[in-house]
Amino acid sequence: MNQKQQVTPVALPARNYASRSALRSISEYLLPYFPAVRKQMVLGGMAETPERFMDKVVLSALFAAFALTILSFSVLHALQMETILSLLVFPLFAIIVFFYLMMYPTVMVLKRKRAIDYELVFAVRHLLIGIRSGMPLFDAMVGVSRGYGEVSREFSKIVEKVTLGMPISQAMREIVQVNPSPAFRRVMIQLANAVGSGGDVADALEVVLNQIFKEQVIELKAYGQKLNPLIMFYMIFGIIFPSLGLAFAIILFSFLGSGRFELNAFVLLLFLLMVSVIQFMFLSIVESSRPKYAF
Repeated sequence: MNQKQQVTPVALPARNYASRSALRSISEYLLPYFPAVRKQMVLGGMAETPERFMDKVVLSALFAAFALTILSFSVLHALQMETILSLLVFPLFAIIVFFYLMMYPTVMVLKRKRAIDYELVFAVRHLLIGIRSGMPLFDAMVGVSRGYGEVSREFSKIVEKVTLGMPISQAMREIVQVNPSPAFRRVMIQLANAVGSGGDVADALEVVLNQIFKEQVIELKAYGQKLNPLIMFYMIFGIIFPSLGLAFAIILFSFLGSGRFELNAFVLLLFLLMVSVIQFMFLSIVESSRPKYAF
């Protein structure tokens, strides 16, 4: 009588691990040199494990370096230069791309922090109004757990922990450990201390809310002052210098003549690319430094 072969649940993971043992060893070797990655992934809300993330970074860096090496080989071949140089820069491409991709958890932390700070004032104000109206703290948190984006998701985690039987002060302290926003952490710590000491929760919440609101106003004013030198540099390097520089270059090359210097389509294309990079750089600086709050 033929019986079907039984496969244990351990078999498939073991085969998968064996097929990727080399990559896994590289990831496990590199992770101790980046001890902050694990914490940044938690603060950034990334669900995957640090080992899995390191695997993706290593593979992506190798593939990107391979593609850039082929591109540099083609450019050097077209310029009739030594193509062996493209092979020598492969490790350099791999290292640059690797460290660039390793910045992804930091970017996710900043993105999540901004998403929380964006509507934090309105969410905390909603919470304060609920407490002032006589609602229990837990019921007020249930009301804030929807409608305020990333802030509501944080309050939903607290509500879920309390529903499962955890004390509300302990739930707030645990959420603080994995939250990237200093303002949100201050609100939760203030609430947890007020609940633990038996003090007036509404008064404690109102004090920290006013502090956060004043800090956001100060940050917006500082951003307005920062825009003045940025606009000046943008006008010089993004508008005046490219337009006048191109005009002077045309006049200068016309005087030099004799075919030694020529503004052909390739040179103009490079000039356009340089101007585009400068424009994009200034716009990125302005956009990334702008505080994003809901007022």
